[in-house]
Amino acid sequence: MNPADEQRSVAVVGGGPAGLMAAEVASAAGLRVDLYDAMASCGRKFLLAGKGGLNLTHAEPFDAFASHYGARRLQVEPWLRTFGAEALRDWARGLGVETFVGSSDRVFPSDMKAAPLMRAWLRRLRAQGVRFHMHHRCLGWTGEGSLRLATPQGERAVAADAVVLALGGGSWAKLGSDGAWVPWLAARGVAVAPLTPSNCGFDIGWSEHLRAHHAGAAVKSVRLRLQGDASGRIGEFVVTRHGVEGSAIYALSARLRDEIARSGVAILEVDLAPDKSLQRLIDEIDHPRGSRSMGSHLASRTGLKGVRAALLREVVPAQDYADPRRLAAAIKALPLRLIAPRPIDEAISSAGGVRFDGLDEHLMIRDLPGVFCAGEMLDWEAPTGGYLLTACMASGRIAGDGAAKWISRRAAAVPAEQGIDA
Repeated sequence: MNPADEQRSVAVVGGGPAGLMAAEVASAAGLRVDLYDAMASCGRKFLLAGKGGLNLTHAEPFDAFASHYGARRLQVEPWLRTFGAEALRDWARGLGVETFVGSSDRVFPSDMKAAPLMRAWLRRLRAQGVRFHMHHRCLGWTGEGSLRLATPQGERAVAADAVVLALGGGSWAKLGSDGAWVPWLAARGVAVAPLTPSNCGFDIGWSEHLRAHHAGAAVKSVRLRLQGDASGRIGEFVVTRHGVEGSAIYALSARLRDEIARSGVAILEVDLAPDKSLQRLIDEIDHPRGSRSMGSHLASRTGLKGVRAALLREVVPAQDYADPRRLAAAIKALPLRLIAPRPIDEAISSAGGVRFDGLDEHLMIRDLPGVFCAGEMLDWEAPTGGYLLTACMASGRIAGDGAAKWISRRAAAVPAEQGIDA
């Protein structure tokens, strides 16, 4: 870093994991870093997500890990090669937070908590000289190119040598991710894909009976797949008053949402008895039931009871209960008709955002030199399980490093159009 860079500045807008990572990298490069956030404190969404145990990342092999970014793997994979799961664990260890690999290869802090990690991280950032400005909401730019910030004392303009925007997506508005940046960034000619819900629940339109008796019930150890898929995944979900939600639904949410957008409906097939073959179910259902009710017979012979039996009754016509083959087929592939994703503000995350074709490999907006983007405000998505958080943090490192290199090149009077050295 050129000594002249020491007094040069980076403004980071957004105090979530991506913004904090950008601030860490830029300040470590010797730059003055000011971080602005609209909320009263940093990492609100991060802390809430970690209430039940902070899932930092995932310990599966790299290729499997990268496959979870779907259509955006090409764009996200370079971030992960710079800062992937192992690097994240090493980073946490550097903050004094050890991690362990839990069930399904998910990685957690040893104490399962998000708050101690966040406190240690903020201490380190302050020690590096990062200055935090809370209750500062970005409104875009002034005519002279400074950032416009709404503060409790009124609007102020802030000039910086580079800017990293890490403003989040459109979910959980009360925690700061409200998508309010879309219009003012689009007004500058930046291409933004519409924000849509991701890792979300879906509406089905249950009968009042099912809502009244089974809303909130968990359906565990079932196999789910989008109709037409050759295979599915074992997992669990929750029946809600509106439809379904839960980890297994979130893992399929991008495909379910996109299918609804294409066709108006998505059929989710649920194998209610994944440990039993179709033929075994036929034989068990066909077994003489004597004077027992069909419900008691199914509970005894197939194990279907409670919410599973209620789902079967909700979907399967009464006449099919008299046909063991048709009933068994329904148990192995119960078609749930999903009609809409839940509103974006209920979603864990969002898809859409700043399009990659308007960014360079350092996440700088080509039409706004010196302005970088990171985190959920970019046009990508990932399921829960550590994938979302890992890539957010990795993108923050890419953007923070890009901003530092941009400033260094500018200070050395290298023409901007030559780009930034990798």
